[in-house]
Amino acid sequence: MSAQPLVIVGGGLAGARAAEGARQAGHTGPITIVAAEDAMPYIRPPLSKEFLTGAAERDVVDVHPAEWYADEHVEVLRGVRATALDPGGHRLRLADDRTLAYARLLIATGANARRWPAPEGELAGVHVLRTFADSVALRDALSGGGRRMVAIGAGWIGLEATAAARAYGDEVTVVAPEAVPLAAAVGSAVGEVFAELHRTNGVDLRMSTGVAALRSTEGRVTGVELDTGETVPADLVLVGIGAVPATGLADAAGLEVQNGIVADASFRTSADDVYAVGDVASVYHPVLEAHLRTEHWANAENAGRAAGRVLAGESLEYAEIPYFYTDQYDLGMEYSGYGTLADGVDPVFRGDPGAREFIAFWQRDGRVVAGMNVNVWDVSDGVQRLIRSGARIDPARLADPAVSFDELVAEASA
Repeated sequence: MSAQPLVIVGGGLAGARAAEGARQAGHTGPITIVAAEDAMPYIRPPLSKEFLTGAAERDVVDVHPAEWYADEHVEVLRGVRATALDPGGHRLRLADDRTLAYARLLIATGANARRWPAPEGELAGVHVLRTFADSVALRDALSGGGRRMVAIGAGWIGLEATAAARAYGDEVTVVAPEAVPLAAAVGSAVGEVFAELHRTNGVDLRMSTGVAALRSTEGRVTGVELDTGETVPADLVLVGIGAVPATGLADAAGLEVQNGIVADASFRTSADDVYAVGDVASVYHPVLEAHLRTEHWANAENAGRAAGRVLAGESLEYAEIPYFYTDQYDLGMEYSGYGTLADGVDPVFRGDPGAREFIAFWQRDGRVVAGMNVNVWDVSDGVQRLIRSGARIDPARLADPAVSFDELVAEASA
């Protein structure tokens, strides 16, 4: 494989790390990244965090400086969309009518933001937040201050953008159908911590509330009509209602797709020599013994590099613990674990959730399956060690800040 051509479809973090992983594994042949956006590969977390707030500029999002690609002999085709994949012929057609031959191909096309499912989603002033261009447009809209933003959706994107808007001095109303922000991701108990955080920072949370329509004048959004009949005035609206895996290329090529491109633990899809990774991929996880599609940064970072090593001919199964983080106002958080196993489980708290300085653990059958540290640092590795240990741990010991993670692991192993 070392001299054969590799093609990576997708110009995000997963694609760039795959190219890096392939080179690290000794691949000497051509590597081509096909990037639909006219940009070098970039990472997304700053788009809703430090770049959006104005605390950082463009270069914070770059995966590598431009010269890295030249030094590593990785060709990046910018602003070129892949239009058709022929797995049998090992060829990829591009929108400019070029055709690329490959020995192995990796699909890392990510996901697309869900847009408002009605024509008014195209109104001026209605935003989504997924791409660099989206972040620039939203930052420009917010940065003057004194605006009125309605965020539809109380997930990570909606809440991080809300925190940025409040930092600029904008008024924000968050509208969401669930009773508690982030309940689907971290459960109601921890979700309430985020709800109180935003209320304390002046956000009007309208939970258990639906949106009936977006209102406009002369093609620009002016408000959001709620299912209660009230209309909340808005100078801009952020639609933060999730993302959809970009499986179009795989669908048309006949690959197996079910909530993403189905892949085994080595990123192999149902087509020979075609692999998938990142937001677009539903990858078998050996610990869960189930397929898992993860949209967070760490998955693109770590799985992307691992997929590149597989493209280069290494044999491995990817079994990393999912990880993500957020920064909102003065709250920083890291989460490690299996959300599907933590779902419906009441957390064990170490520390004070009311003071927003704590660690939350989720246990199933006495085993830690997930952990979240909020404004408590340098513990993420310990949380992951507890999860990997698979040991049954007394909840009272978990909750006791005097008991170190080393002691917990040692006790469980005794």
